[in-house]
Amino acid sequence: MASTLPALAIPGQRLGPVTSYSAGPGTHVQQSNVYASIAGPVVVEPAQPGSKGKATLSVSRSIRAPGTGNASKPVTTAPGAKPAATSATPKPKVKYNTLPAVDSVVLARVTRVQKRQATVSILVVLDESGSTQGVNPSQTTSDNDNIEAILSSAANPENHSSSDELRFQALIRKEDVRAVEKDRVVMDEMFRVGDIVRGTVISLGDQSFYYLTTARNDLGVVMARSEAGNMMFPVSWKEMRDSVTGQAEMRKVARPF
Repeated sequence: MASTLPALAIPGQRLGPVTSYSAGPGTHVQQSNVYASIAGPVVVEPAQPGSKGKATLSVSRSIRAPGTGNASKPVTTAPGAKPAATSATPKPKVKYNTLPAVDSVVLARVTRVQKRQATVSILVVLDESGSTQGVNPSQTTSDNDNIEAILSSAANPENHSSSDELRFQALIRKEDVRAVEKDRVVMDEMFRVGDIVRGTVISLGDQSFYYLTTARNDLGVVMARSEAGNMMFPVSWKEMRDSVTGQAEMRKVARPF
């Protein structure tokens, strides 16, 4: 157990070898190692004294305060983890910015694909920084609050209309699609019109377009329809598959969370 465990884990992160740990809730085993399946604090449950068993690794969605729920089993957080705050003050509902800024994470729909770039229409700004500044307490909802409804509507081809002209427009240039082999990028194989893309703003651009990048594992296509019109699911970082016909299509796929 010489390796240091992370205090917080992200999906797909290696936690430790199966020779030292057993996989608990929120983790899975792959290639003789325990990996995180969800994002959250890493919890280590020691083996029973006198037994030859191994400590159990799990990933929790939140750290429970002492004395609240399921306290029958002693657990310890991974080395370096900070104790959870015990304040009972409820957190205010997260409100998202409506104006993109540099480093903002956004969801956008692809409206046009060209040889050197793809044009997208920004649907939601996911960046939470400064979202509570200057917010009127009497405001309880905004256009960005119901993300599921926005994406469901955006993924429906029947809703692709001139409303895109009223949204912020952005470009994803060929060199900003991925971090490696940029010269081998073929835009038609990365994006298709109607795809929903997660990207990061890298430049405010000019008065017409922002500039986005998808050159990270967690960025890229998150929702797409096949040529047959069916929703697809990711099978690798560069391929999605039709849930009905099983036909595969190439995309620059965002890593699922």
